[in-house]
Amino acid sequence: MTRITRDTSSSRGPRRTARVFATVAATAALSLLLAACGSSGGASTAGGITAWGTTADKPLTEPSVTEFNAANSKTQIKANYFGTNDYKDKIRTAINSPQAPTLVYTWGGGTMAQYVKAGLLRDLTPDLKDDKAFTDRLIPSVAAGGINGGKTYAIPMDPTSPVVLYFNEDVLKKAGVEQPKTWDELLAAVPKIKDAGFAPIALGGGSKWPYLMWIEYLVDRIGGPQVFQNILDNKPDAWSDPAVIKANTMIQQLVKAGGFAEGFASVSADTNADLALMVTGKAAMLLQGAWAYSGISQIDPTFESSGKLGFGPFPAVEGGKGDPKNIAGNPASYWAVSAKATDAQAKTAMNYLTKTVWNDAYTKSVIDAGNIPPLTGIGPQLKGDFAKGLNDMIADAPNFQQSWDLALSPAASSAFWTQLDLLFNGSETPQQFSDNMNKTIGK
Repeated sequence: MTRITRDTSSSRGPRRTARVFATVAATAALSLLLAACGSSGGASTAGGITAWGTTADKPLTEPSVTEFNAANSKTQIKANYFGTNDYKDKIRTAINSPQAPTLVYTWGGGTMAQYVKAGLLRDLTPDLKDDKAFTDRLIPSVAAGGINGGKTYAIPMDPTSPVVLYFNEDVLKKAGVEQPKTWDELLAAVPKIKDAGFAPIALGGGSKWPYLMWIEYLVDRIGGPQVFQNILDNKPDAWSDPAVIKANTMIQQLVKAGGFAEGFASVSADTNADLALMVTGKAAMLLQGAWAYSGISQIDPTFESSGKLGFGPFPAVEGGKGDPKNIAGNPASYWAVSAKATDAQAKTAMNYLTKTVWNDAYTKSVIDAGNIPPLTGIGPQLKGDFAKGLNDMIADAPNFQQSWDLALSPAASSAFWTQLDLLFNGSETPQQFSDNMNKTIGK
C-alpha cells in the first residue's frame, strides 16, 4: 500500500473515464476531419494512408502525425477523428469496405477478436519480428492486449491505466483502521468506518461501469486469470465457474453489510461524484481507475499535499489462486492495420508505429500530462509518487486484465451491464447472474 505525501497535481493533465481513454485536454474545439477517403490509403501517393481515431486521443496523436508527415513527404498520413460512439458506428461499417482506414483505432478485446476472426486486420507479427528494439520496450502485460492467438494484431498507442483502491487517510485515521490488504480486513473495516460516521466505500453505481471493477478483481483474486479466459474462449457454462459465483456472493455480502455509500445506485462516476465522496471525507475508500487521479485536485487542491491521499492494489483473497499483484483496468488503446492495406501502405503504417509512436517526443507528451506510457524502464522519467507507484504496480503485475466490458464481445458486454446492475441491487442471485451470462457465450 502507498501513502501520498507530496503534491504533484500541478503537473497533471485531465484524464477521462475508462470508456474514453483521453490523455490531454489541451484543445478547446476538436473538429472532425470528414474528408472522403476512396480507399484504405486515401492519399495520392502509393504509400499514403489514412488513420481513424477518436477525438479523445487527438491531442496525443495529432502532433505525432504532423511530425511523421513533415519527415515523410511521399508517404503522408491523413488522420480522421470522431467522437467515441460515432467512431464505433463508423468503423463497424467501414472496416470491411473499400473505405477502411489503414490504421484502425481499437480497444483490443472482444471487438478486435471479431475483426481478427473475420480476417479484417493484418497480422503484424512478421513486420515486428526483426524489430526487438521496439517490441522489447513495450510492457508485456500491456502489449498482450493487441495479441490474439499468439499473433500481434495491434500496438499500444496511449497511456496505461490500472484500477486501484484510493483511500482518504484522514477518514481511515478517524475510524481507527489501516489500509486493508486482504478482503477479510476490508470487511472488518466496514463497521468501524460506519461507527465513526463515514461511508466505507464510494461507488458510482449510477454509471454502472464501476460495478465491473469489483467482479473482475474478485474473480481474478479467487480463481486467477484463467477463469475469465475460459469465458473469452467461449467454454460452455464458463460463467458458472465457482470463482464467479463466489465473487458475486462476496459482492452481495459487502452490499448487505453497508459497505457502499448510501444511494450508490444513483451516484454518477462520469461526473466524479463518487470521487468527490472520498475526497471530501464522506467516504473512506474508492475503487477507480488511474484516470480519476486528475480530478482530485479539482475537488480539493490540498487533498494530496495534506497527506490525505493514499492508494494501493485491490485486496488479496485468502486462499485464492490469483496473484495479488495482478491488476485490471485499461492496459491501453491500440493501433491495428487493416488487412485491406497494400504492402506499401502497410510499410508506411509500420514505419509510423515503430518510429514515431513512443519516440522521445511522444513519450514526453504522455509523461508531461501526468500519465504512464506502457514502456519498460520508464520509472525514472515519471513525475510524482502516484505515477511512480502505479508504474511499479504495472511493471510487477504478472497479468493485466483488460476491463471486461471491452474484452467481451459487444453482445455479451451489453448483457453484462444489465446483469451487474441487477446483482448489485439485489434483484438477482449470483447463480441467476451466471445462468443469464452463460446465454451470451459464443455470441
